[in-house]
Amino acid sequence: MSQDNGRIEKVSIVISRGSLDGVYPGLIMANGARMEGIEANLFFTFFGLETIMTKHMDKLKVATVGNPAMHMPSVVGMLPGMSALATKMMGREMEKIDIPPVPEFVEMVHDAGVELYACRATVDMFHLKKEDFCPEVEDIINVGQFYEMAHGGQIIFT
Repeated sequence: MSQDNGRIEKVSIVISRGSLDGVYPGLIMANGARMEGIEANLFFTFFGLETIMTKHMDKLKVATVGNPAMHMPSVVGMLPGMSALATKMMGREMEKIDIPPVPEFVEMVHDAGVELYACRATVDMFHLKKEDFCPEVEDIINVGQFYEMAHGGQIIFT
């Protein structure tokens, strides 16, 4: 929702991809929102749930297959070790500019006031439970609850 000054007051960011290149944009945007005093919520759905699953959040990789931004044929991206290599290279570059690893970043944005939610339909579809998620997850909510929470703000899909 905007006031007369045109300033965004609230954002709700949907993270649906479970690769590093799918997760970091949402985390960075949520962190930036809080730094600007903007209320921020993160809604994780489909493979984006990997971001907040305790046993997966520190194992996310860069997607090398079918990723045109990699500037290589998909067949090269399928070679053994390519995803691991791309992930390692991205990790080094992110470390240089002080972007923390996913588990630390999730904790950091939560501590800054970002609320994290898992999608009920996806949780049910993948047969997950609240215990599968990191402690920073506020709740498992349905889409209607997400829209209620997002009311009056901007919704961003990464």
